[in-house]
Amino acid sequence: MQNKLEFLLERVQKQNPQANIKKIRAAYECAAAAHEGQKRRNGEPYIIHPVAVAEIVVEMGLDTDSICAALLHDCIEDTEFGYKEIENKFGTPVAELVDGVTRLGMLRYSKEQEQFEDLRKMFLAMAKDIRVILIKLADRLHNARTFQFLPERASSATRRSRPWRSTRRSRTASA
Repeated sequence: MQNKLEFLLERVQKQNPQANIKKIRAAYECAAAAHEGQKRRNGEPYIIHPVAVAEIVVEMGLDTDSICAALLHDCIEDTEFGYKEIENKFGTPVAELVDGVTRLGMLRYSKEQEQFEDLRKMFLAMAKDIRVILIKLADRLHNARTFQFLPERASSATRRSRPWRSTRRSRTASA
């Protein structure tokens, strides 16, 4: 995993020499610890996904806080590492980005009224900070790139409901 981190940091330095490498490394270490033991369907450690999302965010030319948020984007939803911990360690802007990405991930597409409410949430998130949408798009892009690891019989509903995760840490379980 260290090779993935070093590759990411090299890309960051090439793309944005002013980026705070120390902060990005700390975000990676927190995400790796938070997702420890979680695996993707293909058996790889789950941390590969946040790193891939961060790589996409780097390609977009986004800032240090966005890269950190990309690394931490699944922590609130899937681990014991919550908003307050992210805010204390990385600051309010990173915590708000992660929280915004988490809220967008909770969008459900079923009834017309719910769709309207979901669009409203998305537009509010965009108005507050467009980086939330960009990080969520990077998240979805990486997931789409890894659909080949789903079983052939997986239905389209399964594909939409985060099938790339094979284990999930309970938010109420002790870490």
